[in-house]
Amino acid sequence: MDPASLLLLASATAVLVMIPGPNVALFIANTLAHGPRYGCATVVGTTIGVGVQLVIVVLGYSALLQFAASTLVWLKWAGVVYLIYLGIRAWRQGMDDAGQVQATGGTLTGLFFQGLFLAIANPKTLVFIAAFLPQFTGEVPTAAHLTAAASVYLTIVFFGDLLWVAAANISRPLVLQLGRLRHRLTGALFIGAGVGLALARAER
Repeated sequence: MDPASLLLLASATAVLVMIPGPNVALFIANTLAHGPRYGCATVVGTTIGVGVQLVIVVLGYSALLQFAASTLVWLKWAGVVYLIYLGIRAWRQGMDDAGQVQATGGTLTGLFFQGLFLAIANPKTLVFIAAFLPQFTGEVPTAAHLTAAASVYLTIVFFGDLLWVAAANISRPLVLQLGRLRHRLTGALFIGAGVGLALARAER
């Protein structure tokens, strides 16, 4: 890939990262509920999940792509149910100490797998990546070009998502002063992530 294409890809990906979706709602919810370390653990999980989807795209097997997208549908709905459950549980939480991460099942490992599951279970992301990356790799993309594009894409997504965590952490002291409302805000974000995942469609 030439430098101009890489720069264009990086710019386009940065714009995409700025648009909040289910992953972003989850980062913010976990950061507000538990702190930046837990938000970062979620980001690592979603990044690896997106990385798995990128590997499928780079391999270039259209049949595998179709199989993966269709197979992930049942995982998606399991993820929807789980996120809405977390949202309802957080919404109903009382005035407990903000440090009680177990209220929404929040351990570093647990939130890592939560992010990983959400990213892998979204078939829309898989199909979008397959359509998005080749636009920056020339008319006949090679495996090397796709690998380079995937690396740039994943790097921008990772650091962009960390910026979402940083922004949520800046607002966290104010949110923690809201008492019961902070639990409802966290619950709304979890439910929003679940609804966003439910609305994600495999087809473009």
